[in-house]
Amino acid sequence: MQFSENFSLEELIASEVAARAGIDNTPPDEIVTNLRALAHGLELVRHALGDLPIHVSSGYRSPAVNVKVGGAKNSAHMSGLAADIVCPQFGSPLEVCRAIAEQHIATDQIIHEFGSWCHVAFAAPGLFARNERLTIASSAQGYQQGLNSVA
Repeated sequence: MQFSENFSLEELIASEVAARAGIDNTPPDEIVTNLRALAHGLELVRHALGDLPIHVSSGYRSPAVNVKVGGAKNSAHMSGLAADIVCPQFGSPLEVCRAIAEQHIATDQIIHEFGSWCHVAFAAPGLFARNERLTIASSAQGYQQGLNSVA
């Protein structure tokens, strides 16, 4: 099911972890509405990145998948409102994070995670975006304010 010009339901729920573990990652109907909003937000992100292709490595996660990957207990992925992305044709994950932030897209969070990807989350429909900008280099260090490079 195509949600937007460049993003489909299938792409936003694909999970290698779920496939390997035999976990059903099909979202309930109420999450599908959020996934449509996520697709719209990702179109804005794609435009901010020069309309270059974005690879979504993690979108929706069922609670079981979220536990399996060690996700946060309140992860926006479980609500269908977050995606972990890369855009190698644009630049590094940090450059992607910063470019999205510079466009002032109404994001709930942009997180430069482990130097490897950009986590972008949107507020639920009807709620205000927090516009958090964070970096996590390691689980031991935890989250730091701002979009920073990681050693």
